[in-house]
Amino acid sequence: MHKAGFVNIIGNPNVGKSTLMNALVGERISIITSKSQTTRHRIMGIVNGDDFQIVYSDTPGVLKPHYRLQESMLEASQSALSDADVLLYVTDTFETYDKNSEFLEKTKRSGVPTFVIINKIDLLPSQEALENLVEKWKSVLPDAIIIPVCALERFNLDQLLKQILALLPESPPYFDKDALTDRPARFFVTEIIREKILETYDKEVPYSTEVVVEKFQEDEKLIRINAMIIVERDSQKGIIIGKGGSMLKKVGMAARTEIEAFLEKKVFLELYVKVEKDWRNKDKQLKSFGYNIVQP
Repeated sequence: MHKAGFVNIIGNPNVGKSTLMNALVGERISIITSKSQTTRHRIMGIVNGDDFQIVYSDTPGVLKPHYRLQESMLEASQSALSDADVLLYVTDTFETYDKNSEFLEKTKRSGVPTFVIINKIDLLPSQEALENLVEKWKSVLPDAIIIPVCALERFNLDQLLKQILALLPESPPYFDKDALTDRPARFFVTEIIREKILETYDKEVPYSTEVVVEKFQEDEKLIRINAMIIVERDSQKGIIIGKGGSMLKKVGMAARTEIEAFLEKKVFLELYVKVEKDWRNKDKQLKSFGYNIVQP
């Protein structure tokens, strides 16, 4: 008997969804920073065993959208409620259960078997505090299975895996058994560069950027990559480049090191910066960057 299914990871920003995804997959699929809204796309990570295939899906954190890009991100989160065999609703020890009650209610009404994953339990002061948190979540989602974890330390993930496997339906695999993700290498290059931008710059600048790989040329020993960093204003372009190109060089060096580790090959990376005014609100641009656009 072979089992296979889709396990979608949902929840509010900054609770550790991407950290959990990477820990469950055993590979660095989703980028992680301390900033909210790091994840913009749904990203699949595939785990294969002799008699099972789990297709995990990391989703953007649930938020109230202020521009078209965020509407696309919210749609990616909400669509995860309807195409899952199992839902992992991730919370942590800091957020209150009523932080996003509307999305929580949709999760409850979805009818999909749901786990509440209480992440970062290593930060709780006592066992009693954990027990109180578990009881609170039982009252909020009475049909859900509550599992406390520490994704960063991989604590209790074996138990979570066992329970996921128990709920998966009988099915042949959906992807090749050696597949790790549904995304091409170019996608992960853009994500790594975007991660380094999020880590390097403050305030609104990193949220106003998009990355497009314009050239990905691979030969026997080297991969040549040209990538364009898109910003919304001329002032942001100056900040990204920095004095004498120093900031852009810093981002490029950090990204190249990470890309080489990911692709396991030497990389020559060139970065450019371009202004596309108000791109976060323009459907045509968002579509060209790979976002699904929700029609108003």
